[in-house]
Amino acid sequence: MKFNFKIQPFQTEAVENVVRAFGGQPKQNRINYRRDIGKNTDQNKGQHEIQYDDEAGYRNAEVGLSDGQILKNVRQVQMENNIKLSPSLVKELGAVSLDVEMETGTGKTYVYIKTMFEMNKRYGWSKFIVVVPSVAIREGVKKSFEMTQEHFMEFYGIKARFFVYNSSNLHQLDEFSSGFGINVMIINIQAFAASLKEDGRSKESRVIYSKRDEFASRRPIDVIKANRPIIILDEPQKMGGAATQNALKNNFNPLFSLNYSATHKTSHNLIYALDALDAFRKKLVKKIEVKGFEIKNLRGTDKYVYLAEIAVAPNKPPRARLEFEVRLKSGAIKRETRLLGTGDSLYAASNELEQYKGLSVAEVDPIGKTVTFSNGDTLTAGAASGDVNEDDIRRIQIRETILSHFEKEEELFKSGIKCLSLFFIDEVAKYRRYGDDGGELLGEYGRIFEQEYISALNERLTLFPTAYENYLRGIRAEDTHRGYFSIDKRGRAVNSAVKRGSEFSDDISAYELILKNKERLLSFDEPTRFIFSHSALREGWDNPNVFQICALKHSENAAAKRQEVGRGLRLCVNQTGDRQDVDVCGETAVHDVNKLTIIASESYAGFVSDLQSKIKEDLYERPTKAAISYFNGKTVMLGEEMVTLTERQAKMIYQYLSKNDYIDYDDNVTPTYRAAEESGRYAMLPEELMPIASGIHTLVRGIFDPGVLKDMIEDGHDTKIRDNPLNENSKKQEFQELWNRINRRYAYTVEFDNHELIEKSVAALNANLRVTRSRYTLTKGVQTGTAFDVERTQTRELKGSAGSSVRYDLIGKIAEQATLTRKSAAEILKGLTPDKREMFRLNPEEFIQRAVEEINRQKAAVVVEHISYQPSAEEPYTQDIFNMSRSSREYAKAFRAKKAVQDYVLTDGTAIDSIERKFSEDMDAADEVIVYAKLPRGPKGFYIPTPVGNYSPDWAIAFRRGSVKHIFFIAETKGTMDSLNLRPIEQAKISCAKKLFNEISTTEVKYHDVDSYQSLLDVMRTL
Repeated sequence: MKFNFKIQPFQTEAVENVVRAFGGQPKQNRINYRRDIGKNTDQNKGQHEIQYDDEAGYRNAEVGLSDGQILKNVRQVQMENNIKLSPSLVKELGAVSLDVEMETGTGKTYVYIKTMFEMNKRYGWSKFIVVVPSVAIREGVKKSFEMTQEHFMEFYGIKARFFVYNSSNLHQLDEFSSGFGINVMIINIQAFAASLKEDGRSKESRVIYSKRDEFASRRPIDVIKANRPIIILDEPQKMGGAATQNALKNNFNPLFSLNYSATHKTSHNLIYALDALDAFRKKLVKKIEVKGFEIKNLRGTDKYVYLAEIAVAPNKPPRARLEFEVRLKSGAIKRETRLLGTGDSLYAASNELEQYKGLSVAEVDPIGKTVTFSNGDTLTAGAASGDVNEDDIRRIQIRETILSHFEKEEELFKSGIKCLSLFFIDEVAKYRRYGDDGGELLGEYGRIFEQEYISALNERLTLFPTAYENYLRGIRAEDTHRGYFSIDKRGRAVNSAVKRGSEFSDDISAYELILKNKERLLSFDEPTRFIFSHSALREGWDNPNVFQICALKHSENAAAKRQEVGRGLRLCVNQTGDRQDVDVCGETAVHDVNKLTIIASESYAGFVSDLQSKIKEDLYERPTKAAISYFNGKTVMLGEEMVTLTERQAKMIYQYLSKNDYIDYDDNVTPTYRAAEESGRYAMLPEELMPIASGIHTLVRGIFDPGVLKDMIEDGHDTKIRDNPLNENSKKQEFQELWNRINRRYAYTVEFDNHELIEKSVAALNANLRVTRSRYTLTKGVQTGTAFDVERTQTRELKGSAGSSVRYDLIGKIAEQATLTRKSAAEILKGLTPDKREMFRLNPEEFIQRAVEEINRQKAAVVVEHISYQPSAEEPYTQDIFNMSRSSREYAKAFRAKKAVQDYVLTDGTAIDSIERKFSEDMDAADEVIVYAKLPRGPKGFYIPTPVGNYSPDWAIAFRRGSVKHIFFIAETKGTMDSLNLRPIEQAKISCAKKLFNEISTTEVKYHDVDSYQSLLDVMRTL
């Protein structure tokens, strides 16, 4: 398989923010220079003269902007993104040092590779050096360049030439210098320290700082410097401090630097921030659940009892899955797992072992996930009592990992998603040993794994196997687990060596197989599903399909925990390499599919506390108070324009929040506001503030709420509702008739008058198009000794495009990016007023970008207006789409319905009083409603195709005949019915659904968006 990469808005935003920091920089390609081959001294003048050979190189053009212009650009981007404004430029490496903060698993490597392509496209810069802190990360970066090569070729029409620096391959430096396309050198900081230390004693440093015959009598280090490369630091906080920065500056002479990390320790000019909270809220990473382990002494027994989980099944009371000691027929004592319900005796179930005499199950609580015994003692899921040692804990962890793996894998298998589990161990010998003859033997963990795997597998296999069971039968236990460790000279696996003062292993043998076979691991043809590793995989490697992580070692510090969790945060991919994100799964299902389970060796509370404290520590600086000073001077969007909040508006916002109990006396945002946020039902803003309501609430949501940390992580021992099947209501004639009317699938076509699009685009561009002038800065300096002091600078605007040697196919670019014919693009450009056409000469790249954005907006509006639907040839929906599995956290909030087609209605959001919950309760109580269904979302659920993505409405309702105007209805519940408060994409999808059901379809099913059941009745009368 191959990974399929797609343009994701948040990654594009990160790239744009960096590129915009240099807005006004003229584009210049192929800046030639003569390569330095040595220096001679003119004794008469006492100056150095450079001798040149005939070979030309291509370097990056100088930054043509003044410090003030760059700072102005940076601050503009920061204002638009609600980032704390930089007081000044930080110039540690070149003209500026920009920070990009991205949470682990959100694709920062992809982002900085794309940034290279955009820098090259817009400004002509082409020489880049990526510096990383370890061999593991270096190999991961190299792999990312290989995997994305075709993807970026498709979008940019060129390929980046990249190589890993090695002092023995100097010809690569020569090619780096002479190549005029995108050239990238990747180097880890250890190689940098060994090779690039001037006057160093190592062989590598002698090579890089000496004139080489095979290198045209040049010093390789001077070739690097002459290119004025852009430095990209990947995880800079792991690469030392000022000494490293100075060494990079002196050796590479960089144009500027870009710093990418989830946890910056040293702040520069922050240009983009996507921290752990943002990534979770936007559903860009997996949700985390933790299965903790706790030892608890009960009075009733001094022997072993472990509560694995509470099992809930339809038409059965809750039961506890308990592990305890059982006497076998042979008389031997063995620990086994049994399902026991209220009233069941452990004494009887153990075949009358004395230690359990008089002990029975008194109560099973699925919500509290506890079992109360007849003596009054209570055990919580994940807790063990009695005779428990280190070996017991490890066996439980391995078993829980396997059970969790099977549980997820069965559902993921149906969707073509390979499930992987990762074990971190403290010693290789516990997994793999070697006999006297050198042959490989299983260590303790390997033996336990195979025992528990076979036991769990046998419980799942049935007489009538499913496709998933046949898949399991085809994999031998010994083939489904593998170890990835460093290899010694004898070819034996050993613990990864870590140098003193470092947290990384530099042994590349630990990474070769797993990095080169990343795609192979994701194929069902590869039997490996369980991976054991020493410290080697704690950084630099991650696989999107890791769904379980188990640490079979003593608890380490919080930083190590977060680092290990980071190995499994990426959203998973299926067999065709498609990432299972919100676009594919839908808002509600994305975290049902993408859930990372951590099997900890400590209590849930202890593990989560450490993890949350580390996440909070790593969050970028967020406002904590909704004070007037916070709102004053902030920027918000008013239509397409950005406006700055005045002090008067800031006071009005503060009074609004205070009046509605949205903030407390200490200006903290209250749970009342968070509940309103989830339900989508805010108190009405003052009329003057209504046009900027969306921006105001965005600012309030940006204020740090410690409660969100709780939502990020859930208890893996929560009771699972494994089934919420269709009930008797689904068999009612009214629902069957409704279902037969809506279960067909549709395809759409769009026909529209091309002249209409041209006219609307011309009008919009003439009204809205704005671009900034390209600028450059002249700097005059005076030599003082060996240095130059800046005497003065002068900034000028480019008058026309003479500053650029680049020829633009303007019509072709707009036609390509807006998906138009060249004729249509030409007609639009012809319709622009002279002053708008002149803007192209001022800043060609920005002109094209802004023009395409506006044309696409107009095209979307025209497309929705002229869409037409027809039944497709696909098979209709089946009622299987209603199958689901949810945790007890959702189960506790679920509405136990009487008229729904399923016993439990699980509504969106976490607020108990959400708009969907209230809507469901009102329908259940309404006499005119016969039956209703909460329609499943996502590609496996019910959806309508639209030009702006698939759309899943919320409800299908059948009314009592004669009680309302329309018997069958599909509803979308929103916090507001005001279209101005909906995002354009939401508006477009709703418009398409209205067109389908209310104008095109003949099924007599009507559709509308509503904010309450009463508004549904009101709207129905108007349709």
